[in-house]
Amino acid sequence: MIKADIINKVAEEAKITKVKAVEAVEAVFDAMKGAMQRGERIELRGFGVFQVKPRKKGIGRNPRTGREVRIPPGKTIRFKPGKNLRSLS
Repeated sequence: MIKADIINKVAEEAKITKVKAVEAVEAVFDAMKGAMQRGERIELRGFGVFQVKPRKKGIGRNPRTGREVRIPPGKTIRFKPGKNLRSLS
């Protein structure tokens, strides 16, 4: 499923125009991006949790040359599915 599919589904389920659905989906995604940039946890009950976690520095290898490459510390986003979502599989 891609973003366009989500927009179409929102428009269909909410019985609104695609223009309004685009605005709604964009607003949700923008709010989520902003929260993650601030390091906040996003919990969607029944769906799952998005959380920003620190990533350690490390040493990797360039697959072409085999040379060691330093990987700087950073942040990554983790998703933990909720109970309802886990039970679907």
